[in-house]
Amino acid sequence: MANTKTISKTLLVILRISRMLWVRVTLMACLAVVASMAAMLLDSLIPEVLRERFTPDAVMPILTILASGMLAVSTFSLNVMVTAHNAAAAQATPRAHRILLADTTTQTVLATFIGAFVYALSSIILFKAKLHAPGASVAVLAVTVVVVILVILAMLRWIDHLSDLGSMDKTLHDTERQARASLMLARQTPALRANALTPETVMPQDVVPVPAPRSGYLQFIDLRRMSAILQDKDARLYVHAPPGRFVLQGTPVAYASGLSGKALETVKECLTIGDYRSFEQDAAYGLLVLSEIASRALSPGINDPGTAIDVIGRQERLLWDWGRTPIEDKEPIFPRIFIPDTSPEQLIEGAFASTARDGAALVEVATRLQQALQTLAEGPDANLASAAEDMAERARAYSEQAMVLEEDKIKLRARQSAGGVNP
Repeated sequence: MANTKTISKTLLVILRISRMLWVRVTLMACLAVVASMAAMLLDSLIPEVLRERFTPDAVMPILTILASGMLAVSTFSLNVMVTAHNAAAAQATPRAHRILLADTTTQTVLATFIGAFVYALSSIILFKAKLHAPGASVAVLAVTVVVVILVILAMLRWIDHLSDLGSMDKTLHDTERQARASLMLARQTPALRANALTPETVMPQDVVPVPAPRSGYLQFIDLRRMSAILQDKDARLYVHAPPGRFVLQGTPVAYASGLSGKALETVKECLTIGDYRSFEQDAAYGLLVLSEIASRALSPGINDPGTAIDVIGRQERLLWDWGRTPIEDKEPIFPRIFIPDTSPEQLIEGAFASTARDGAALVEVATRLQQALQTLAEGPDANLASAAEDMAERARAYSEQAMVLEEDKIKLRARQSAGGVNP
């Protein structure tokens, strides 16, 4: 995952577009058309003996088979992808669908299949329209051999990829990977490399509100452009809504001091607000998605406590690594901007609150959750440890109310007394 903490909004748009499925498919299709057209330019370089041996009649059947075969394979592969993504959304969480859409293996394989289809079809059209010179069939055949090799490699890769596409293990792995990238970036770039906005921060008397340009989730803040606006040494910007916060149009997202009306409009343009949360600057989002998977697994319709226990272990690992990663003690890159830093309480809440509630009646889930929280409470980050202790008490209170058998309650109390070290 690229370091999206301090990139510009323009680069963010480019990164997001590059992760879309249709982009790679379009690029492969364009390359296919270019390859077909380039064959005409190579006509003068083809030896006469090869022209006589490889005529258009020898190449056309291969192109026809490739075009019809790739059309069927592309349609089938798209159907498999949609089915797998729908299954992952139904079994895990709808938020997992957007994570799976960014899978580069699926994108590359589908782009190869559709690109091969476009190449074969465009070559057939050029031959039928007699736009290809007779000698161009040699160049077309050479390119076709390369395309066939790429298709075979893509098929082998696709077969291997289908073994776990849409599975719970794959969904959990990809979600954890995204969550880890966001968490580590947040740890390494405190407050997005601006000053941390805390309750002790004193704002000037002349601040004016910066209203949200639309309703939705604040996904990204273009800090570099914001910093460029604050040319006056007395200008300050206090962004009190961190990435991931849902804002309403017209409500204050930030407060500015020393900025004119035009500059305030530019500040609003630095805010990317969308219909859903994203991972670029939202450290807690990945933990929340994992928590949703655990809650779905604990629902009566699915009843899969093993997945919930797996999720607890992944969240424990993520937060343990986050707490042990040293915070870089560097001067802020954007000293005139103030933004709330990542809150350990928010991370613990997003990771374990719903699991503590939904798994309270299941002794195996409750005891595993107590173990994870007690381990985090013994970690080196004091704020994270305190938040974990508070969540452990809340989880125990949930379980005391939800559990029916006294034996289960005794087991839970024993687990809590044992501490966070694995037996």
